Parts: sequence; C-alpha cells; structure tokens
Amino acid sequence: MKDIKLPLSAAAARDLTLGEQVTVSGLLFTGRSRFHIRAIEDNIFPPIEYSALNCFFHVGPVMRQKKDGSWEVVSCEPTSSIRFERYGADVVRKFNIRVLIGKTTMGHRTAEALRDVGGVYLSKIGVSGNALRSQIKKIHGVHFLEELGKTEATWVFEVERFGPFFVAIDAQGHNYFEKLNADVEKALPEVERTLGIPVGYDYTGVNADE
Repeated sequence: MKDIKLPLSAAAARDLTLGEQVTVSGLLFTGRSRFHIRAIEDNIFPPIEYSALNCFFHVGPVMRQKKDGSWEVVSCEPTSSIRFERYGADVVRKFNIRVLIGKTTMGHRTAEALRDVGGVYLSKIGVSGNALRSQIKKIHGVHFLEELGKTEATWVFEVERFGPFFVAIDAQGHNYFEKLNADVEKALPEVERTLGIPVGYDYTGVNADE
C-alpha cells in the first residue's frame, strides 16, 4: 500500500489512481463547518503555512487535556464531507489544498477544484476513529480553541501511515462513487432479468406511504 508523504506535490497527486488504497504521513490540519464558513464568508482562517500543510482532514476530533496542560486525541472519526460541498471548491482553491480526507464523497465543484490544483479526495475505509488515534504521533498546535471549542477548532497533527483511505476523487476530477453508480445502473437490467423482476418494476421508495 502506498504511503503518501505530506506535503503532497501536484505531480504525486496525479500519479494516484481512482480507488487506490493509501495511507498518509506528515503534517495535516483539521476542520469542520466553521472552518469552511469563516474562511470563505468572513476571510478568517488559521495562520498556517498552507504550502507546507496542504492536507485538510474533515474531522471534529475528541480531545482531552491532561493534567500538565497538554492535549491528547481520544478519537478522530472522519465526518461526512459532502455537507461541505457548498464551500469545498473555494477552500481548495484558496489554500491550494492537495489532499482532502473525510467520509462519503464530495460533489462536482470540489472535484473540478481538485483537478485544477492537482489534488485528491481520500475517503474512509472501515477503520474506527479510535484506531486512527494511534497513528497520530504529535499534536503541533491548535487555532481558535477558545473561540470555537475543541470540536470546531483547527488542530495540527503529525501522522504516520494514517489510514488506510482510498482515492475517491482523483486529480483528474473523476469520482469513484459516480463511477460505481454508473456501473450499477449498467448492470441492473441484467440482474433484474436473472431474478425475474419485471421491466419497469416500481421499487418501494422511502416514505412511500406519505
């Protein structure tokens, strides 16, 4: 399995293939809704050297402060990235993000932005936030902690073989989930014929009785 070294170059991003399983090693920063909204609507964002930290992890980590005042990660389960689609493309372009890490997928605008900057979106495979915690080797800092709280603050983590994740959007703008849906649609008629399901069968939808 390939281990991505951070910060990632555009050339290295374009060498990654759709569906490929990877881990990441190096420095990354975290953020959720407030990062996106403030960065784009208010032009307020952490004073990070984004050329050196070009990996953005969509997460609200569970953090615990120890008696000596330092912090430790309790859990870091990725959050669903699709809910950030409204701001995703603008964030990628504003900070020249080369790696987004999250859960589920993102939409066309973010895929286009990743294609333009030479970046990828990595989606979670079945690994828990508690397991990911052990791959965080050091906490380098936190921004806007008092203002936003532990969950929405931006943390800077040093990670080693963090993951695994898979390339859900590649640097050419191709989306793994869109391709998967297209493959399903193509295969479905033959599956229905094999199972004896009539042409035009009306599947029960969600809340169909309302």
